[in-house]
Amino acid sequence: MDDPSVALPGGADPAERTRELRRAHAAFTQDGRVEAPVRAVIARSWRRCARARVSPECTPRMELAGAELRSYREQHPLARVLPLFRDLVGAFASDGAHLLAVCDARGSLLWVEGEPATMRRAEGLGFVPGARWAETAMGTNAPGTAVAVGEPVQVFGAEHFSRRVHPWTCAAAPVRDPHTGRLLGAIDVTGGDWLAHPHSLAFVRAVACAAEARLALLDPVPLDRLPPAARPIALDLTALGRDEALLTGPGGREVRLGRRHSEIMALLAHHPEGLSGEELAIALYEDESVSPVTLRAEMSRLRGLLGPRALLSRPYRTAAPLEADFSAVTRHLASGAVSAALARYPGPLLPASTAPGVVRLRRHIGEQARAAVIARADPGLLTDWVCSPWGAEDTDVWRALAAVLPPAGRRAALARVRTIDAELGSGLGAELSSSEADLHAARSSRGRATYRQPARP
Repeated sequence: MDDPSVALPGGADPAERTRELRRAHAAFTQDGRVEAPVRAVIARSWRRCARARVSPECTPRMELAGAELRSYREQHPLARVLPLFRDLVGAFASDGAHLLAVCDARGSLLWVEGEPATMRRAEGLGFVPGARWAETAMGTNAPGTAVAVGEPVQVFGAEHFSRRVHPWTCAAAPVRDPHTGRLLGAIDVTGGDWLAHPHSLAFVRAVACAAEARLALLDPVPLDRLPPAARPIALDLTALGRDEALLTGPGGREVRLGRRHSEIMALLAHHPEGLSGEELAIALYEDESVSPVTLRAEMSRLRGLLGPRALLSRPYRTAAPLEADFSAVTRHLASGAVSAALARYPGPLLPASTAPGVVRLRRHIGEQARAAVIARADPGLLTDWVCSPWGAEDTDVWRALAAVLPPAGRRAALARVRTIDAELGSGLGAELSSSEADLHAARSSRGRATYRQPARP
């Protein structure tokens, strides 16, 4: 069976596959239909592009240039492994037909290097340092899609969403900070049809792993070695189990945020590398017809609340490090410290929010916690979950609890499962998918939380 992560199956004719993909690309951009032989990873990317209203005729936008670009690159963590990229990719691309590219976590190109003639072709395309190649800006492409999904990606010819990029093929892999797991960017090799070979995807994976191994040996600069003026003052965001987040700043100053500002700060905490205006608008409104002016007005009001220097733009991000309570929960879960995670989990993230980005993040955190509790099979943790307002009707956890209880307790737990199933079978829960039920529950709260809120400080 062919590997779905590889763009060109073994024995396939590149010319014939190109013709098939161009027909499929036309069908999608004209009618929204996904046809064979489009791979699942590409189909999902095309749909994200359509939701972001990316045009198949799009052109890249320059975000950084000159001294600003040089300063940004010098300070970027991937600058420390650029020599390694050059050593490894330089030998791979020695024929001169391929380029080395490195992007940041937002899909902005930091370095593009290669033989002069190939570089000139790339410049005509706008594939140059300082240009934005995120999915939301340039559609499906290897570096932009790799940072969007956090996985290695190979994109062949007309799998690119932008028609301008159809003559090219690329393979990219994300690079993460080995100390924190934070996405730093991606390493990309771009060139001709030969890059659709499985070896190119394996190669960029190996280069990314080598870079992470090198970074693991390089200690980050300790904060106590920075001059006082350069030391960041962290902000703390409390957003779990409450509809209005609480932001704690320097000196313990607390600011209670409104619903929309709570959503914005939660999304920025989840994306410390920053979000463009388009990305933030999609996460807040997605398919709603909302003018960019609306978002700018919200950001202006948020600056007025937090201070004029608290938020940076292009991309939107906080000037000081922002630590969220849900980030601590996910770190504990990732390390297997389930009890510690649940001790810091007073409830779902902003439970009344219907912002699509928050809904997805809330579901992801909740599913992570729930799966960890079930896997641990600890009676105390399982009991805590089903006794919580958000877990009281979770039949899977009730069944897991029944499996570890003595016979008397097992019968009571299974009886509770039957009661819940009967209630859901005769009500709205039987008619809605999990995602629809999540949104319905939030919307039907009419501004109230779906369970008791923490006491106001």
